[in-house]
Amino acid sequence: MKEIVTFFFGLGFVFNASLFIPQAIRIIKTRSANNISLITFVGFNLIQLNSVIYGYYQNDPILMYGNLISFIACGTVTLLATYYRNS
Repeated sequence: MKEIVTFFFGLGFVFNASLFIPQAIRIIKTRSANNISLITFVGFNLIQLNSVIYGYYQNDPILMYGNLISFIACGTVTLLATYYRNS
């Protein structure tokens, strides 16, 4: 049972990271980030970075790598939003 819960816990991180992809695609296609809240995405990035560090110190690779994937996906949106907002 523990393995099943662990599997779905890890799978949740993949789904979480995939939720940022449509936003990144939309920013790239429209070349606009007018409706993107940078404060929200920066906040998400800080929470995810904190979770990566916490996972590292807790020796929890699923937590660490899962949040790292989300951090990269969310960070991509944050960088795109910053770039297109300033262009």
